[in-house]
Amino acid sequence: MQVTITPYRPDHRQAVLDLAIRAWEPVFPQTEQAVPAFVYESFYPDGWRTRQLADLSTVLDEEPGSVDIALISGRAAGWVCTRLHPEDDMGEIYILAVDPVHQRQGVGSALTQRAFERIRAAGLRMIMVETGGDPGHAPARAAYEASGFVRWPVARYFRDLRE
Repeated sequence: MQVTITPYRPDHRQAVLDLAIRAWEPVFPQTEQAVPAFVYESFYPDGWRTRQLADLSTVLDEEPGSVDIALISGRAAGWVCTRLHPEDDMGEIYILAVDPVHQRQGVGSALTQRAFERIRAAGLRMIMVETGGDPGHAPARAAYEASGFVRWPVARYFRDLRE
């Protein structure tokens, strides 16, 4: 299987949105179970798919030059959005999604390497990626740790003010 990384083009749009939704389909039910209901409902009042599609569409529309697509046999298999933060001497993997049929086949690693290349080319020192601490995001955490990322312990707290 040959993975080719190419810059995003508008004709990739629907394919990358669709694969991202498929990739996160098993994640969000586990996230919903792991966080307080008021938090989940606040972030996803119209459902996670609606919010994800809106957020991902914004990324594709507003920063297409930061997006790379993994192609297998000419079809989108995954994508990455790499953001640069020169003020922190850092780049960020902002979005990383791999179609479930291509997960654990090197697509995510190839996209991660492309993000590394972009950040190195910008002369930045480090790269950051965020993911959930819930059970649904365990595969993502394992993949990032296997790529050499070191976890920064963060505690994020929420309180329902309606109580």
